[in-house]
Order: sequence, then C-alpha cells, then structure tokens
Amino acid sequence: MEFRQYKYVLKVAEEKSFSLAAKKLYISQPSLSQLIIKLEEKIGFPLFDRSASPLRLTYIGELYLETARQVLDLSDQFDKKVADVANLRLGRLTIGSSPFRSTYLLSQIIPAFGQKYPGIELILKEDTTRSLEELALNGETDFSLSLLPINTKAFDYEELFQEELLLALPPNHPLSLRYKRTPGDYHEPPRIRLKAVADTPFILMDQGQKLHDTLFSLCGKARFTPKILLETQSMNAAQALVGAGMGAALLPDTLIRASSIAKNPCYFSLSPTPTRTVIVAFAKGRYLSQAAREFIQLMKQVLQ
Repeated sequence: MEFRQYKYVLKVAEEKSFSLAAKKLYISQPSLSQLIIKLEEKIGFPLFDRSASPLRLTYIGELYLETARQVLDLSDQFDKKVADVANLRLGRLTIGSSPFRSTYLLSQIIPAFGQKYPGIELILKEDTTRSLEELALNGETDFSLSLLPINTKAFDYEELFQEELLLALPPNHPLSLRYKRTPGDYHEPPRIRLKAVADTPFILMDQGQKLHDTLFSLCGKARFTPKILLETQSMNAAQALVGAGMGAALLPDTLIRASSIAKNPCYFSLSPTPTRTVIVAFAKGRYLSQAAREFIQLMKQVLQ
C-alpha cells in the first residue's frame, strides 16, 4: 500500500492536478482524491494546498515527496540488482542524452545493445546538459552523457572521448574568402585566433548547455565580449544558420563530421585549441547496474 501511495502523491505533484494525475494513473479522480485524503488524515497534515491554482504541495507535502522519491529509488536499485542476477535477461536502462548525442552517438550504440540484450528495456531521456546532470543526480537516469568539468563531490564518471570545438563562419565572411575555404570542409582547417572575429555576431547556445559558458570564457580570455545575434537550443540550427550567412558559432567537431545540411559553414581551428571531454556521469555512490556497465563498455568499444 505504501508504494502505491508514494506513486500516487508523486504523480499528483508532477501533474499539479488530481484529474490529470488520475488519468495518468488509470483510476477515477474520486478514488484518487479519497486515497490522498485518508493519507492526509493518517499523517495529520494536508499534503496539498487545494486553494492554489495550479495545485501545489504544502511544506509537509514536500517532506513526504522527498521521502517517497528516496524509497522508490531504493526499490528501483534493488530491482536492478535482482535483474543482474538474471544475467541481463530482463531489466530496464534509462539513459540521459542531449538530442545531438542521441542522433550522432547513441544511434550507433542502441541497435547493437538491443541485439545483444533484447530483454533489456531502453528508455532515452533527452534534455540539455545541465538538466541531464540533474536527472542523473536524482536517479531518474542510470547515467547521463555529459562533459567535464563536473561536480566530483556529487558525481562519479567515466571518460569516453575528447572533441575539438571549431569556429564556424559564413561562406561570405572575410576570413572564409581570405583563406579560400570550401563550405563544409573540416579537414585540416586553418588556425586563427578568436580575437579575429571579435566584430562578428555569434549564435549562442542557451544557458542549459555548457557551450554557452564556454563561448564567454574563450572570448574573455581573448579580451572581448561577444556580440550575440540570437540564442538557440539546437547546435544543428546554429550550424545551418551560420551556413546561411548569419553570424559565427562554436561547434564540436563530432557534430560537424556527422551532420549533413544544405548550406554548410566554413570551419576554422582556434589557437589555442579548445577541447572538451565527453563523459558518462552518474550519482556518486549510486549502484550502477550490470546493464549500464555493459552499455558503457559497448560505447567505448564502438568509439575506439
């Protein structure tokens, strides 16, 4: 009964509505409301402020929800340990990834893993890098693909590979014309200093992505403040906009090598060369299932 109560309260808190939660739980709203009322009577305090719109938790409700998440997470970790005993014949693996990594990295790994372990259910949660770290920290993913640096007090991690950040410029940019660059050619790009594009407006990744802060950090070291043309959540969109003649962008070479767009930018290496390390991150001390370990090992093999 307790586990069902925990799940019901969690769903009501997520949906901020008894009616929406009841639909998601496949029970009637009166039944759900009555169960919550009985639980509140048992506790002696209301869990939800019903005068608020949308519905919100009381302070006691927040404490209850925190406990519920911890209990359900412990139960989930127990289930994963049992699945290990079953020699990976059954189980579930939840992976956090950016849409970019899903398209250009996991699309190579997931089919191979599914063929080797057909009984393992794979769930892919996609979000920005910072949100993915939160998902891993809260136990909502078994691990998330992220980047160094990371809070080593909160996370354990394994390194996967390094990628270089290249400067993308429009084909009609003065530097593209001076160096006679061919749009889309990323092989042995000429090396320039970031200061050379101080007057060029940038297409910036939004604050949920580490590339956002990286641009400002690199520009700060080059002693100029970048002019921002627009912000986007999509590196593919930034790449396409630069190719169409709008501004500059910092892009990882892994995206550049894998993507295919109608109008390509011109690419340059930067001096000094900015690189970043792609990692698998999971909450410190959290049990990492055998399925998760097998998936990470498979990623390393494919990348090598």
